[in-house]
Amino acid sequence: MTTAPAPSLTTAGLPRLGQRLLPVLYQHRLVATEQLRRMLTPHTRQSVYLRRILQQLRALGLVERTVRRAGTLGGPEMLWYVTPRGAEIVEASREVTSRAYRINPETAASQLQEHTLAVVESGLALYTWAQALGDECGPLDWEPELVHRVRDGENRIGDDALLIPDAVLRYTRTTPTGRRLLTYFLEIDRATMQVGRLGRKLTSYARYATYVPTPPPGFRPTTTVIGREAWRDRYPAVPRLLIVLTGAGDAILRRRTEDLRALAEADPRIRRTPQLAAGVTTLDDLRDRGPFAPIVTPLLGDPTPTDILFTAPAAP
Repeated sequence: MTTAPAPSLTTAGLPRLGQRLLPVLYQHRLVATEQLRRMLTPHTRQSVYLRRILQQLRALGLVERTVRRAGTLGGPEMLWYVTPRGAEIVEASREVTSRAYRINPETAASQLQEHTLAVVESGLALYTWAQALGDECGPLDWEPELVHRVRDGENRIGDDALLIPDAVLRYTRTTPTGRRLLTYFLEIDRATMQVGRLGRKLTSYARYATYVPTPPPGFRPTTTVIGREAWRDRYPAVPRLLIVLTGAGDAILRRRTEDLRALAEADPRIRRTPQLAAGVTTLDDLRDRGPFAPIVTPLLGDPTPTDILFTAPAAP
């Protein structure tokens, strides 16, 4: 007896909330139930309906869950991710950019949980303020770990050749004088990485701001590509670098900010790259005071917190 193949599913056959859930879980990889509520049903304090839809998607084999390792006082916290079948449905819908990365039960339950959730929380903070201020930043407007080349050569591999921000976020600011797209590289630091390692990544951000790809052998360049920086093919301006600190007390985060500033000041490449607007803030300030308050400490120059990273025009 031959078993009939499982019927194909599309997002169109799912409840409306389910249609929104799958792309969000696909893009952000691992998301807590409460984060999903704030992202997709922010006007409801209870997540009963959301949980019901998640259980329906789980029964269909489209999403799965794991328990947060850190735990909470109110009991176990569930974290959600798409299954391979759920990923296929999202990719067929073409609503978001397809990614080769797949989360599995092992990685979902691993020590990567807290960093992944912190990346989501940072984007969610900007999303929440955008809703309150009448700006635009939706649940799919930040993408984790987009790869950017910063050096040429087949022998350049790993950290030496590639820059991979924790996320790239797009935010459209609306003011009485008009609308402006702001693009950010988000780097989330939970005070678990050695500051020196993060400092080396700052060098890669400065390198990317000025990186001009070398044409491959035999390529005949035109006047439109000679000397053209790589970022111009992806962004309207060099994305601003926002380092978001979390995972430790205020005193530790202040010292970490000072250390990052010292590393930046000692790096000639960073000092020679005014195109890169970069600063440090904390996740608590980003959530509580909002992106347009003076919460960002510049990596170079005056250490007074400012709103410059969010309001000043980016370098052309």
